[in-house]
Amino acid sequence: MFAWWSSWGRLRTASKELKWCTPWCSPYIPFWCCRWGEATLPVLGWLPRYSLSCLRLDLTAGVTVGLTVVPQALAYAEVAGLPVQYGLYSSFVGCFVYCLLGTAKDVTLGPTAIMSLLVSSYAFHDPAYAVLLAFLSGCVQLAMGLLHLGFLLDFVSCPVIKGFTSAASITISFNQVKNILGLRGIPRQFFLEVYETLRRIGETRAGDAILGLSCLAALAGLQAMKSRLHPAASTEPLATRASVLLVRSCATARNALVVLAASLVAYSFQVSGSQPLTLTGSVPHGFPPFRPPPFSKAVPNGTVPFGRMVQDMGAGLAVVPLVGVLETVAIAKAFASQNNYRIDGNQEMLAMGTANILGSFFSSYPITGSFGRTAVNAQTGVCTPMGGLVTGTLVLLSLAYLTSLFCYIPKAALAAVIISAVVPMFDARIFRTLWRVKRLDLVPLCVTFLLCFWEVQYGIMAGVLVSGILLLYSVARPPIKVLEQGVLLVQPGSSLHFPAADHLRDIICDRALAASPPCSVILDCHHVSSIDYTAVVGLAELLQDLHKHGISLVFCSLQVRGQPCTAPLRSAWHRDHGKQLADPHQGVQENRNSSA
Repeated sequence: MFAWWSSWGRLRTASKELKWCTPWCSPYIPFWCCRWGEATLPVLGWLPRYSLSCLRLDLTAGVTVGLTVVPQALAYAEVAGLPVQYGLYSSFVGCFVYCLLGTAKDVTLGPTAIMSLLVSSYAFHDPAYAVLLAFLSGCVQLAMGLLHLGFLLDFVSCPVIKGFTSAASITISFNQVKNILGLRGIPRQFFLEVYETLRRIGETRAGDAILGLSCLAALAGLQAMKSRLHPAASTEPLATRASVLLVRSCATARNALVVLAASLVAYSFQVSGSQPLTLTGSVPHGFPPFRPPPFSKAVPNGTVPFGRMVQDMGAGLAVVPLVGVLETVAIAKAFASQNNYRIDGNQEMLAMGTANILGSFFSSYPITGSFGRTAVNAQTGVCTPMGGLVTGTLVLLSLAYLTSLFCYIPKAALAAVIISAVVPMFDARIFRTLWRVKRLDLVPLCVTFLLCFWEVQYGIMAGVLVSGILLLYSVARPPIKVLEQGVLLVQPGSSLHFPAADHLRDIICDRALAASPPCSVILDCHHVSSIDYTAVVGLAELLQDLHKHGISLVFCSLQVRGQPCTAPLRSAWHRDHGKQLADPHQGVQENRNSSA
């Protein structure tokens, strides 16, 4: 409904300009807004063109992503510090909602490693806080979409994102080392976790370590096999094509296969009466109950009210929704450019906000777009968002019929799934790239990277702050080219705003007065497309200072609203003294005669 009202006027206008694929395909269902194909059409636009081949590809993609999301959901709940069933509770509502409201055919919403890490920091390993955080994050994202605040994401630079994701990769990976080694009672704060893990490494359980390392090796081998195996040509024998298809399918569904194999090993030990592995434990059977998110929490000494819960989550109410939107929009843009369709950032925020709000009624913690599962979706050739319906249905079937089997899943196997998923997030090449492109960008990257090990919100906030300072410095100190050819030619390289006014004035005064004899000054404003009042006042004061020393100041290539000026301009100082700035298009000689 919110999306309907927000996009109604825009789509009614667009409907007059677009050629709809069928007579009944009109803007009267505006929230079905799709961006792929040759033109912008309602999402229902793909329905008349839907064919059996599309259905086959969507079913294949949906089942493949479902086989990936089920073991990952169980593992990510462990990262979030929640019971494993909450990972499954968070994995189906986003699939259904995004199918209706999203603008990218490839993106799948659900629990991710980064979002689970944030939930672990702000929900205090408490399901009530996690579900309420999902609801409040959805409200923030929905408000951002309705108010068209997607431009705020432009202030988070790529070095900040890379620093955050790289630090998150290391943090999440090391967080799972204790499960690989079978250690218990390890604190979750990163530096304490590293210290305690290394101190207690002698307590490693052999069974967990062997199984965890074996799962890691199997996942790495299947991933390498998939990256090096090319599709078989249609001219090759049927047996060859079938073998290649089988290997690619196994490599794509490697998470499910590895977890299944590890569960069979654990079950065989359980039947034999000895269990050297640490298991996940029992998982509640059935679907989560439909109920509002908890706006208060019962504790032994009373009740924690809503206001106190919000106060406890603190900065998480801003960090979680912003990171969620940033992750989803970045993924959607990446795959939209690869597959030649466009997305709407504000509509993506509406989709995410709605998914998180509705998901909180099914005990979901905050969700966002998953790069790994989106890549699987795209690689298997998904045609429409119908693949998300298949994935969500598969998760529901798992909750209905497979929860009794999840108790045999070893924690070491889930840890291996998480590590194999987050290790590619660490981009070691970004340091060398920034060193070659712009070394100053290494400052926000390193600040974000280091502080995220301490507290995630401090790392992101500090990175954004440092990036803003660097951006403001470029405004305060624009490039200024100075040439001496009988006169002093000064050419600012960008627009002039108040932080740069004194800097420009000092450069001109120092160079003009240092010349012997003092020379006239020409200020070339060819690259100055905008100028604010403070800069105008500074130029007026500069005119007065140069006039006292008998130096002329000429303005050339002046612009009005980004266009070359075609009429004489007057400044406040000139108006007060009866002086006039000459039109630069009347010639340099006339400019010189009009100087102060």
